[in-house]
Amino acid sequence: MTQEPDDDVGEAIAGELSLLDPAVRSRAGAAGLRDPEFVEVGASGRRNTYPETLAELPDMPGSSADGPRYEPSAITGVVLAPGLVHLTYETVFDGRRARRSALWRKQDEETGWRLYYHQGTPVAPDRA
Repeated sequence: MTQEPDDDVGEAIAGELSLLDPAVRSRAGAAGLRDPEFVEVGASGRRNTYPETLAELPDMPGSSADGPRYEPSAITGVVLAPGLVHLTYETVFDGRRARRSALWRKQDEETGWRLYYHQGTPVAPDRA
C-alpha cells in the first residue's frame, strides 16, 4: 500500500506534537522519535546532536509534567521528497515565542518517521 503525501505530513505533525509532550520528552520516548543522525539548533542558538539531546532532555525546558508547556500553533508541512517532510510552526513557551522548522525522515517501515533536524528561532517581542 502506497502512502499519500498528506498521510506523511500528518504522521510527521503527530510525531512533532508528541515531542512537545512532557510525557514523551523522556529519554526513551524521545529516542524512538529522533533519527540517530538528529541535529538541533535550538532557540538559544546552541547546537545539539542525538546523544547530547537525549542526555539533556530531563533538564530541558518543557520536560516537567508540572512546569510550563510548549504551545504550538500554525503547524504546516510539505513533502520535499519521498520519505522527507518539512514542518514549520510557532511555539509559545513561558511567554517566549519561537518560529520552528523540522525535517522528518522515514528510511523504512520498521523505524517509521523520525525527527532528523530541528531549528528554533526566537521571535522578538516587538515582532509579534
